[in-house]
Amino acid sequence: MRYRTVAGTAVGAIGLGAMPLSIEHRPDEARAVATVHAALDAGVTLIDTADSYHWHAGEVGHNELLIARALARYGGDTSGVLIATKGGRGRPGDGSWTVTATPSHLKRAAEASAERLGIEAIGLYQLHKPDLAVPWAESVGALRELLDAGTIRAAGISNVTTGQIRQAHQILGDGLVSVQNQYSPAVRDSEPELRLSARLGLAFLPWSPLGGISRSSLDGPSGPTSAGTAFQRIAAKRGVSPQQIALAWLLSRSPAVIPVPGASRPASIRDSAQAAELELSQAELTQLKDALPG
Repeated sequence: MRYRTVAGTAVGAIGLGAMPLSIEHRPDEARAVATVHAALDAGVTLIDTADSYHWHAGEVGHNELLIARALARYGGDTSGVLIATKGGRGRPGDGSWTVTATPSHLKRAAEASAERLGIEAIGLYQLHKPDLAVPWAESVGALRELLDAGTIRAAGISNVTTGQIRQAHQILGDGLVSVQNQYSPAVRDSEPELRLSARLGLAFLPWSPLGGISRSSLDGPSGPTSAGTAFQRIAAKRGVSPQQIALAWLLSRSPAVIPVPGASRPASIRDSAQAAELELSQAELTQLKDALPG
């Protein structure tokens, strides 16, 4: 797999979004672990998780514990794997999401995440979402304290605006290494945040990167049918999945982009990982651009 850089560390150009392994309709543990192992076999070295990736009340950290078990059971070398976890959101167990980004909560959450992951310091810790009840500088200041304490090695922010990126960069300096916003063929509201991230040397990790296409049938349909889209047509000509075309398109947007598609079975992440080797021609990129909404 080709590589890109987060905080000076080379990681596979396609990461694994581990959320589907722990939330509603999650697979059993055997398949979940097999999915993580398939990702590692395919060259994926960035795994994105969060303490709030769970289904029921009372199982905070389900996904982090699962990732830790999967890595422990892997037969190969995992020393190059970067685990990116997040704090600041919660799930009461009724399907809803909450936001709590007070400094005290973030510091406790980061310490708990490190313990669940079985590591001394978290490779990349991301503030999951701004808390409207807490001044942004205070939440980001907690990341600064975690960096200074050695609880985390690098910090990221998620679901943010350009202004919040700039302010976080002022507070964290080189400690800020990534931005994770929603970005896909269908949702491109974060173009300004992507451009700013690239200028500041930050990795940009699109979440929900496959919006606007029909994914390969490996995980079933995603959203409305789109059999006639440019992604589908180019995929058919190439003999690959639309999923791969969408991820290759994302990679073409900027060297800062590292997509983290979700997966709930081995075949899906194997398919996604192949996008790292897929080079789209200028004609194909133009065809996709002309077909995008807006």
